[in-house]
Amino acid sequence: MSFDAAAPVIEAKSLSKRFIKTVDLAGRIAARLGSGQGEEIVHAVDNVSLTIGKGEVVGLVGESGCGKSTLGRMIADLLTPTEGQILFKGREWNSLPIQDSKAARLAVQMIFQDPYASLNPRMRVETIVGEAPLAHGLVTRAELAGYVGDVLRRVGLDPELRKRYPHQFSGGQRSRIGIARALAVKPEFLVCDEAIAALDVSIQAQIINLFMDLRETLDLTYLFISHDLGVVEHISDRIVIMYLGRVVETAPAADLFASPNHPYAQALLAEVPRLGREKRDFKPIEGEIPSPLDPPSGCHFHPRCPFAFARCREEAPVLKEIAPGRRSACHLNDAA
Repeated sequence: MSFDAAAPVIEAKSLSKRFIKTVDLAGRIAARLGSGQGEEIVHAVDNVSLTIGKGEVVGLVGESGCGKSTLGRMIADLLTPTEGQILFKGREWNSLPIQDSKAARLAVQMIFQDPYASLNPRMRVETIVGEAPLAHGLVTRAELAGYVGDVLRRVGLDPELRKRYPHQFSGGQRSRIGIARALAVKPEFLVCDEAIAALDVSIQAQIINLFMDLRETLDLTYLFISHDLGVVEHISDRIVIMYLGRVVETAPAADLFASPNHPYAQALLAEVPRLGREKRDFKPIEGEIPSPLDPPSGCHFHPRCPFAFARCREEAPVLKEIAPGRRSACHLNDAA
């Protein structure tokens, strides 16, 4: 059975992910003695739906701990959702027969945040990049050296360096190796999890340009995860903003930067550096991000929101359309 070419590349429906920390023996003894200690549940992702069309670049933004990486790992099939389902080109991951499941999982690849931790230090670059295509039968062993060289060349690395180990490269070069490893299995969709966060600003610009070039030449689709709105503005067609496990706003990049709707989005964009902006004191969002172990009732943002009212504390707002192509989860839109 073939995939539906007209369907979105990725469609996430009502995804939730909870991590449960079980109580060890000492904890159980303490609980019996009346400490009140029990299982801890981290609400990492809470009922998130997301659709990404072919050729689109979606920027996923939010503070550290908001669930961005967890959502990305579920979409890349590295984590199993607690609830909800993920469709690849119209077909649900878990219902795919073996051959189609293999094709789908090769088509969706992930580029990890830390190029120092995500590459095996005991493997040469030729093995890091060539292991998966060889294992999956994309190339023969006789073709492997030339194939790895082509992939390295595509990401801006000299194929003559393929015999080296990761520690012999700079941070920017390691990032390119991570990209090459993902590209080696000929994917259609890349989940880029803070893929440039660990790099110097000048190197970040080079890697962003590489991503944009690869998008054009290989017809790739991206979910680009970052905490830096200034970065995703330049690469994204659409931006999704998360707060404490929930999507609070999604809009085309130009529209979001021109007029953010959700108070959290407004606060984030207010602190993006801009040329020509008058000098002013930095004013962070008031309060601390609540713990995902015990998220607030109602709207998760209400303890830090300057516009919160009684309904915000009691009822979780629904993510709904406020303009063509724009959705926001804020009770203020009902009061307007």
